[in-house]
Amino acid sequence: MSVETKWTFDENYVREYSQNRGEPEWLTEERLAAIRLVDELELPKPEKTNIKTWNFTEFKHDPGELGTVDSVDDLHEDVQKLIDRSTEEQNLIVFRDGKPIYRTASDHLKEQGVLFLDIETAAKEHSELLKKYFMGKAVDVDEHRLTALHVALLNGGTFIYVPKDVKVEAPLQTIYWQEDPEIGLFNHVVVVAEDNSEVTYLENYASFNREEKSVANIVAEVYAGAGSKVSYGGVDHFEKGVTTYVNRRGHVDKDGYLEWALGQMNEGNTVSDNTTYLLGDGSHADTKAVSIGRDDQSQNFWTNIVHYGKHSTGHILTHGVMKDKASSIFNGVTKIEKGGTKADGQQTERVLMLSERARGDANPILLIDEDDVTAGHAASVGRVDPMQMFYMMSRGVSRTEAERLIIHGFLAPVVNELPIQAVKDRLSEVIERKVY
Repeated sequence: MSVETKWTFDENYVREYSQNRGEPEWLTEERLAAIRLVDELELPKPEKTNIKTWNFTEFKHDPGELGTVDSVDDLHEDVQKLIDRSTEEQNLIVFRDGKPIYRTASDHLKEQGVLFLDIETAAKEHSELLKKYFMGKAVDVDEHRLTALHVALLNGGTFIYVPKDVKVEAPLQTIYWQEDPEIGLFNHVVVVAEDNSEVTYLENYASFNREEKSVANIVAEVYAGAGSKVSYGGVDHFEKGVTTYVNRRGHVDKDGYLEWALGQMNEGNTVSDNTTYLLGDGSHADTKAVSIGRDDQSQNFWTNIVHYGKHSTGHILTHGVMKDKASSIFNGVTKIEKGGTKADGQQTERVLMLSERARGDANPILLIDEDDVTAGHAASVGRVDPMQMFYMMSRGVSRTEAERLIIHGFLAPVVNELPIQAVKDRLSEVIERKVY
């Protein structure tokens, strides 16, 4: 049964929920402080998108005990399609409605001292380490109502810790599967890469029911230490009834590198905030994101790179495809703070329109508080290039197939960056289904 957050999820509920999970006292107190803020804080106010009427309160929260599975063959067939079985070294956690139901990690990962755990286990077994990073520097609980709700009702997520000088060769993958279409997912992901370490992480969000109302409230924090390299891939594909708020943020220290590759393929209304803080000299961020809007959905995407360090480099590439009556706002912000000399910030937003009734806004923004920098931006909103269509059709390709190939090529910069072939194939299938 759907519930009203204001009436049902009070302090007593939050305290009992946290205690039933065996969480440390500090996390219980974090939850209680957050639930007290919910009624005091307003919803976020994304530019040009009114979310006041969106559903953020109708969902179920605790699915109860779900058990586990011993083999990937026991998982939903669409979940299985996301798993790469071509390699012997597999590091994977599968969640169902916020609960971990399958986990496998290589012996080599354990020998390196890498932690790859669901966040419930991390809170019990590595409490102080999790506390150091949880809602610490990247995201504040009191930013707005949705961040407070996220902390109060946290019910799933992953903690990754890579020690200093450790290089993780095989990708780490999580799959968050919403089986019950009314379950709200309040996932929190923490990725910590200590100095001179390397890790590749890929997460998938998936649901397979189009109509029931629910909420996904997701926060990810990435901490890339000095000289480290973090590659973070994400593919979001919630169905039509799910209202999604997703906030992915990164902190990058001296000479660190953080790469985002995000396929934002949700069917319902979505607000996305992807922000990277380049704190150290020589730090680098590369953000690539693609999205498809269709039917009557509304989406707002905010991609932000903030330069503090000298000689920092930040690149943003966003491609969107719009059809039917969908509406999407693509905001790209490059901010260079005072003292960030020799910083280089570049961004490109391109939106491909497939319908006259669709709306796509591309807004590149440069905010520069330092003189000795390099910065640039480009943006375009338009239809499929008629010259490309003519060229391909003149060589015997049908109009439908030509348009299909052009769209796949348009979205390829992100699809090709994903580290697992099975996920690439699945994303290509999603693109095919959403466009045609």
